[in-house]
Amino acid sequence: MISQVRLQQRYTAIKELYEEEAISIVLLCRVAGISRAAYYKWLNRTIPVRQEENEELLEDIRLLYDQANGTYGYRRITMTINRLRRQQGLSPFNEKRVYRLMHIHGIQSIIRRKRKKHKKSTPHHVAENLMNREFSASRLDEKWCTDVTKFKYGSGKKAYLSAIIDLYDGSIVAYRIGRSNNNVLVFQTMMPAIAGLRSGAGPMIHSDRGFQYTSRGFKRMVEDAGLTHSMSRVGRCIDNAPIESFWGTLKVEMYYLRQFQAYNELTTAIEKYISFYNHERLQKRLNGLSPVEYRSQAA
Repeated sequence: MISQVRLQQRYTAIKELYEEEAISIVLLCRVAGISRAAYYKWLNRTIPVRQEENEELLEDIRLLYDQANGTYGYRRITMTINRLRRQQGLSPFNEKRVYRLMHIHGIQSIIRRKRKKHKKSTPHHVAENLMNREFSASRLDEKWCTDVTKFKYGSGKKAYLSAIIDLYDGSIVAYRIGRSNNNVLVFQTMMPAIAGLRSGAGPMIHSDRGFQYTSRGFKRMVEDAGLTHSMSRVGRCIDNAPIESFWGTLKVEMYYLRQFQAYNELTTAIEKYISFYNHERLQKRLNGLSPVEYRSQAA
């Protein structure tokens, strides 16, 4: 069923197109999906005083909104309109009335939007900071760091990259890209990393205290694989410095250099960069080798 607001918008559009462009009423009604009888009934209606007042108010709202380049919210628009009305000796409008009209017609400030409220979840599992910033490793699969980072693309859309880095050679041993930052993304990152472990290897895996890493499912996965879990202290990003450093390198060398409009475009670029980072990006601390080259020598 078409809402009354949308019907009003269609009726108004038909009237304006007919008056300004001389397009056939029959054609316009057919395109809009309404009957001519309904349109003419609307056209010949008796407009209540309040509705007429609302239409005039809406015009003033749109004018102010456009003049402010979309930066005015309902409070500032109400104050501006009421100041003009006071100068004309007219009674002011109520904020709620302005808000309701703006909400119905999809007019909202492009800045200072309220953030969605998220309830803090109680962690099911918290581990000690066993890594304690000792980021050197003497062998493969001795110490891992993991985290999730966010990317934006298109018109405010988001994608998330979950990855695990081996501190021995700095290689990305597993990663996963998704549209949501959730447990599934992290679990699907862990599974191939665990499956690729050499026999007898049981690395320490370090993470922050994000909800994915404090969940029962993650704890169970770590224990079943024979891994040791270490966690950063609250609010200490430096406790997970190696993976944070990788995020910075990836974004500076790839992400910040271009604008991504589509999800597939972004994921392809991330995958290509991680492949380049692992196989071709030479590092001084690895004796001028790439992580994979250094890893293959150790293996």
